[in-house]
Amino acid sequence: MDARSEPSIGPEPSPELAAALRGAGRRFGTPVHVTDVATLDRAAAAVRDAFPDPWIRQYSVKANDVVAIVSEVTARGFGANGVSRGEWAVARRAGVPNARISLEGVGKTDADLRAAVRAAADGDPLRWVAVESADEAERLTDLARRAALGRSGRPPLDVLVRLNPDVAPETLPGLAVGAGASKFGLTETEATGVVEWLGANAGDGIRARGIHLHVGSQLRAVDAWRDAVRRGLAVVGLLRPGNADFDTLDVGGGFPILPLGEPAPDASRFARELPDLLESLPEDRRPTRLAIEPGRALVARAGWIVARVLHVRERGGPLVVLDAGMTEVIRPALYGARHPIVALTSFGREADGTTAEPTPTRVEGPVCESTDTLGVHDLPPLRRGDLVAIADTGAYAASLTSTYNGRPRAPQVLIGIDAVLRRAPRTRAV
Repeated sequence: MDARSEPSIGPEPSPELAAALRGAGRRFGTPVHVTDVATLDRAAAAVRDAFPDPWIRQYSVKANDVVAIVSEVTARGFGANGVSRGEWAVARRAGVPNARISLEGVGKTDADLRAAVRAAADGDPLRWVAVESADEAERLTDLARRAALGRSGRPPLDVLVRLNPDVAPETLPGLAVGAGASKFGLTETEATGVVEWLGANAGDGIRARGIHLHVGSQLRAVDAWRDAVRRGLAVVGLLRPGNADFDTLDVGGGFPILPLGEPAPDASRFARELPDLLESLPEDRRPTRLAIEPGRALVARAGWIVARVLHVRERGGPLVVLDAGMTEVIRPALYGARHPIVALTSFGREADGTTAEPTPTRVEGPVCESTDTLGVHDLPPLRRGDLVAIADTGAYAASLTSTYNGRPRAPQVLIGIDAVLRRAPRTRAV
């Protein structure tokens, strides 16, 4: 049976939060993305507690690229990690300096690499660039040589080499980026070869600083992550002797945010694996800098999409169509992800404990695609105009929105900082 046919259990908003969500829907219209700053603050604190200083904590901007959200996260002890010049620009607009921004991603263009070299030539280098292949390393080295990095007072550009750890992540196949057949990163042999090539050919312009890896997203267990970190440490341990600059292991992210009731390790559970792994290496072979790149774990629970009911139908059980769907949160249509949905009103009245008994209800989006479905959820009776809230949409919703079917982008609102972050463009009535 499709998992989306079974009701999801999500975080029930407090009465105060439910009132704020209703208020956002009525004030700004629907659909509307809402971020609860208090929830974001708790999530950031939990990750900081699990990975305290001197860990380097980089927020993965692709999770939510709204400038004000990036600003809120990075103000809480995180740098920014981007996978393109566009995300780099978002981080800068959010007030993050280059020294706290890393540039990664499997699709970096010559223009992306040239921009990273130019920043270093201007004396304002990124924290690091992670290279994905020998081809990319050679191109970056050529650009650095032309820009005379490492000479005439110009600082070198630090790079990490991305390792494909060849593990079996406990997640959906589409999220298992650390699998051996994945398009991401280099094998151990390839990664070692690239580091050695950089040492022999890059001169003073490129400085190899360590290994980067990422196992996948929504990891339901720590086993594959632990195996990947062990392999990353082994590569660092092999290459570190005689190379004092090669001092960094970036273990990526992947800390899951799943519907309540589905068991999942939190960030602290992953962190507990590290001491034994580090102790297994001689001290002179251990990395002295460790980094993580969480995204979803910081912002997912803080986000809600407030939507309005458009249609109520009987199709072997109740079916409702909302004014929010795959253009606002594409993950269910893309790979069957589940986002719990709660009613904010029922027949025009505030939904609370006195509302009628909930019934398994099919929830569909408004887009003219049969895959625009949001699954089955336990909901009270609804009618046109009622408000619902789609939970756990602070990650990979706003950053993956589209204007398909000519739909305008939904506004972005922070609760606690009463401000519109991305106002929907005005549309002309036909």
